[in-house]
Amino acid sequence: MNFQGHRRRGEDGIAMVIDFLLSNARLVLGVGGAAMLGIATLAVKHLIERAGRAADDEKVEQKMAESWEELSLVSSSPTLIRKGIKGVVLKHVAKATKQQKADLCQQSPPSSSEVQSQPEDKPNRIQLCVLSLRERLQQYYHTRAALSPVEVQRAQTRAVDICTEIQGFLRSRHPDMPLGDMSLGGSLLDDLQVVSADHACLLVPLQLEASLWRLIPGEETLLTHPLHWMVRRLNLEYFPRGRSYWDRYLVGGYLSADSVVNMLCKSVMETVNWPSISSTLDCLVSPVLGGSELRLEIRPSRESGAESSYPPLSISILPVIREGGVSLTAQPELTSPWVNAWHLPLYPLETQHMAKLDTADHGCRRHMLKILKAVCRLNPSLRPMESAPLSNLILHLSDSETDWSETSLDIRFQQCIAELISYLEQGALHSYFKPAVNLLSSLSEDQVDQMGFMLYCAVSEPEILLI
Repeated sequence: MNFQGHRRRGEDGIAMVIDFLLSNARLVLGVGGAAMLGIATLAVKHLIERAGRAADDEKVEQKMAESWEELSLVSSSPTLIRKGIKGVVLKHVAKATKQQKADLCQQSPPSSSEVQSQPEDKPNRIQLCVLSLRERLQQYYHTRAALSPVEVQRAQTRAVDICTEIQGFLRSRHPDMPLGDMSLGGSLLDDLQVVSADHACLLVPLQLEASLWRLIPGEETLLTHPLHWMVRRLNLEYFPRGRSYWDRYLVGGYLSADSVVNMLCKSVMETVNWPSISSTLDCLVSPVLGGSELRLEIRPSRESGAESSYPPLSISILPVIREGGVSLTAQPELTSPWVNAWHLPLYPLETQHMAKLDTADHGCRRHMLKILKAVCRLNPSLRPMESAPLSNLILHLSDSETDWSETSLDIRFQQCIAELISYLEQGALHSYFKPAVNLLSSLSEDQVDQMGFMLYCAVSEPEILLI
């Protein structure tokens, strides 16, 4: 925590203190409810204070003291959220922010000399004071959530280059392995990534003989999990083991996802000449070993100074089995400890349905999803919230709300906050296409409390999520 001891006068000094507290809140305040209220209160104060300049140091110090007085009104236990703390939080956060807004409106306009001395900062402060929530959401989308086409194209090009190299290696080293054409998939392809284009997904389709294999839904297996499917070997009495290339990865009569992943790890991750590929592609390509995922990390080479500003690109390699309208992926990190289980991803269904709804009514659902994803990624308290619950939140809300035009963006955003609080209180957000799946089951009680507290604070002042 490198924090300078000196204090500047006026607004700059208070902004520096607030920035320090926000960036080190977990170390200074802990992870309790008081910490979360402190973050929310100070965040609101930061937003409003940037809209104008305090008259003198005494007024700045008075506002700082008032904010901490509001903080002391709430207990430090995050578990009190479920015991009626919502009303206390909303009351005091709203009171503090309204008072600060009123004080700003009463301030006298700056003199012409002050405007000339700060030609860049002052217009930004005045603009923040007059922006509506809808305008703030649009501004947040364009400055924080949306990615530039150049950045997306660069990441896609890198991923496709790696895909071509791996596919060429497998076909030359293992010509008898029945694989389809590898392709790019996931949020990078669908233009649903936010903040930065830093991850991609390569799909490796396995070609199975239809007469020798059958995909079994999760509900029909001993696992009884709707997302854990199995691939059974058929007709072993007529077509014994060895008739299919994939028979060598059978475990108990089922194609083992773990065995397929281990095979690709040895055939690709540990065998490919990555330094040679790095030289060819003018970037640093290195496998991430030691885990259950097949993952590569792409970094700009030292010589390519033009790309040094881009973040590293993480590429996941997913073996895929397709049959009819079903696609299964080998992801042991999601299906562990079951070595024979394959994962049924619902992302393609959710993405296609959301795009279909937006096309039908010219809606902004995908727009809203990217805003929510950026908010959760940039807010430490909301970071455990993954994209799948947010997608399903919007799909569920679309069943009851038909107006998803740009003019209703602010209303839908506030509704999403309220709906997400309700789901967190219930401890369940059921999948739109698989109601038996609870998309919040991986969250701990402490994570639910912290996210709930932050969202409670955002009910009356949603702008605190857009800082």
